[in-house]
Amino acid sequence: MKYVGQALPKTDAIAICTGKPVYTEDLAPANALVIKILRSPHAFARIKSIDTTKARNCKGVECILTHKDVPKVRFTLAGQSYPEPSPYDRLILDPIVRYVGDEVAIVAATSEQAANAAMKLIKVSYEVFEPVLDFEQAIDHASVIHPEDDLFCNFDIGLAKERNICASHTLAAGDVEQELKNCDIVVEETYYTQAQAPAMMETFRAFTYLDHTDRLVVVTSTQVPFHIKRQVARALELPATRVRVIKPRIGGGFGGKQTGSGEVFAGLVTLKTGKPAMFIYSRAETFGCTTSRHAMRLKVRLGADKDGFIRALDIENLSDTGAYGEHGSTTFSVCGDKTLPLYNKTRAVRYHGHAVYTNKTPAGALRGYGATQGTFALESTINKLAARLNMDPAELRLKNIIKEGETALAYHGNVLGSSTLERCIQKGREMIGWQDKYPRRELPDGKIRAVGMAVTMQGSGIAGIDTSSAAIRLNEDGHYVLLIGSTDMGTGSDTMLAQVAAEVLDTPPEKIIVHAADTDVSPYDPGSYASSTAYVTGMAVLQAAEDLKNQIIAQGAKVLAVAPEQIEFDGQQLTALNGSKAISLKTLAESLVVGTDKCQLVGNATYGSPISPPPFIAGFVEVEVDTETGKFELIDYVAVVDCGTILNANLVKIQVEGGIAQGIGMAMYEEVRYDERGRLQTNNFMQYKIPCRKDVGRITVAFEESYEPTGPFGAKSIGEAVINTPSPAIAHAVYNAVAVSITRLPITPEKVFMGMKSQARPK
Repeated sequence: MKYVGQALPKTDAIAICTGKPVYTEDLAPANALVIKILRSPHAFARIKSIDTTKARNCKGVECILTHKDVPKVRFTLAGQSYPEPSPYDRLILDPIVRYVGDEVAIVAATSEQAANAAMKLIKVSYEVFEPVLDFEQAIDHASVIHPEDDLFCNFDIGLAKERNICASHTLAAGDVEQELKNCDIVVEETYYTQAQAPAMMETFRAFTYLDHTDRLVVVTSTQVPFHIKRQVARALELPATRVRVIKPRIGGGFGGKQTGSGEVFAGLVTLKTGKPAMFIYSRAETFGCTTSRHAMRLKVRLGADKDGFIRALDIENLSDTGAYGEHGSTTFSVCGDKTLPLYNKTRAVRYHGHAVYTNKTPAGALRGYGATQGTFALESTINKLAARLNMDPAELRLKNIIKEGETALAYHGNVLGSSTLERCIQKGREMIGWQDKYPRRELPDGKIRAVGMAVTMQGSGIAGIDTSSAAIRLNEDGHYVLLIGSTDMGTGSDTMLAQVAAEVLDTPPEKIIVHAADTDVSPYDPGSYASSTAYVTGMAVLQAAEDLKNQIIAQGAKVLAVAPEQIEFDGQQLTALNGSKAISLKTLAESLVVGTDKCQLVGNATYGSPISPPPFIAGFVEVEVDTETGKFELIDYVAVVDCGTILNANLVKIQVEGGIAQGIGMAMYEEVRYDERGRLQTNNFMQYKIPCRKDVGRITVAFEESYEPTGPFGAKSIGEAVINTPSPAIAHAVYNAVAVSITRLPITPEKVFMGMKSQARPK
């Protein structure tokens, strides 16, 4: 292929690196009102009274809104296809506050100083309740976090709000209990995965204004512009046609910006005052008042026969969704959906449990979306099984993994269309030097080096739900405009999608202008999440380009007075097969667009897939452990990836490296922590440690391409699977080094040291 697979640089790389004004704050009008939010100091309370009299009299204050001044419509901030599976459990402002940081009042002023001064003058009286801070104690706790009568769901997700249960889910096939009894070996363990913050560079921000037709325009840093439009319209009780959402460049999202934040606040202020309004969340607000990864407790039981074939798998999950249920049910189900099919020699499998409400910062979408937590638990248990069997864990996996053309027990009928996971494992072993290094080596200085591994799968879009549209227009100069609704959040997806269109149209990608995303202009796209952009949007772009190409050939055939099948199109010229006649694309385009033919050509397509083909990764790590202190360092991390056909060699490699670094952060450093009153302790980068370049060691990435017949040129996704293997692989390596099993993330030197000390104590 000419363009697909090439290592082309991102189209906007120079502009971003040189500081061009392309982000939300850069584009805001200078006279926009500044919005600040007065937030609850209590984890759980009812507002008894709120006095804004003095605050309203502050110079520069334009608007102060409390729960008495806003619409009383429940909604969700989850960016999900309609109807959303997340519960409608929010109000813009609620008389009940459910976590420290929950919104109490909206202040809009002509300056930040005026807004901050006014907030200090607002007097609030609270009736304080006992908060639910331990998610293991949430079910049937005396405090009911959502007592309201108007909370509702679009689907039956197993909500039991009177018990603090946001969602319940069970997926089962076969008799798990009986099969476990039949197994020669059963391994049981309980794992805890912590809440993790997205930690994107650009915090949440948006500005709003009324256009000349009195429509509300929202300019926001979001992954999901069309979903934000729906949220704003519902919350503010506006017809959807009165709301327009524009997405500029995004300074990172990692799933966090799949959830709305303050767009409804800014929109409400603009509607109340008629003036532009803008909010910019501080880093502390981004940590403490938006979403993080769901903390989970996963109890795993794994049974196998003496030959190492896995016959039974049972995972019981308890997920902490925080104060509100954004993504609570879907993250919970994905945790099982992306782990149960990985090993398909089973005779019985079950995944079950609950997502529960607590009085903590809401949980939401974050790269990996539940599969990260499930992978840590399952892969750690697989490694424990290998130790019990005295079997090489790589060989155990090769014996049990699902292979191309096979199905999984709980998903019978869904045939795996593409996979090179077997080759990924074999290649990863060679690259890390597994044969020589497994399981451990003692160094002359007393330190120990050891290796560990894990494998994972994810998905590509949401089967039967995600549907993307694309349009591509031929301009008068023979160049093209590609209209899409997906959102490039630093991944380079705009560049990749231009490559897909360029391959079909046989034209250099620089001749394709990519326009995304504006809900007035762009065709509908759910946004960039669920690893859908390359696979779902990519196929829509491919089919739209094919549609346009066929139109170009048809119009060229008319001009040349031959049948369309007699035309050869090389991207620059249309030629009759006998060579007697030809016309350049530029000449044809001029005639069609600005000339006498009056027929501008636009290719259109809408694509949604009934399946979600999984990418696969085999991750291998080498660590060095100091046995005197428990401190360990990463020496080498090897990831071998099957993401189908590579669409852009540069971008896919960077996605893998970045995802592994983020996974290392979850494995070793990052943890959202609260004090005994529910106050967030990790609300800045001094308290919340993310890994720097020196922390991640050497990362080596390789690919074993498969061909996915349902994807664009055989491609699958890459964005999420990359974060899943570091936690179980590093835990495995630490165990191989010092026989300390870490089941509660993050894996810290203190935990390793205390584990070694407990082993040394007399029994």
